Amino acid sequence: MKPLSIHFGERIRKLRKDRGLSQDGFADLCGFDRTYISGIERGRRNPSLLAIEALAKALSVTVAELLDG
Repeated sequence: MKPLSIHFGERIRKLRKDRGLSQDGFADLCGFDRTYISGIERGRRNPSLLAIEALAKALSVTVAELLDG
């Protein structure tokens, strides 16, 4: 079974790619550095609740929708 951080990162990557966003473009929308987004997508970073909210907003989904994947 994969760790939650890996599942979450895969969800972020899928939604980002579905929207045609590069990591750089997505990072700009979120107000984060590209390396932080990369770390989240690889499951190496555990974003705070405020960061999760920013990720959801940049992806035009609710936090619940982001976590429900």
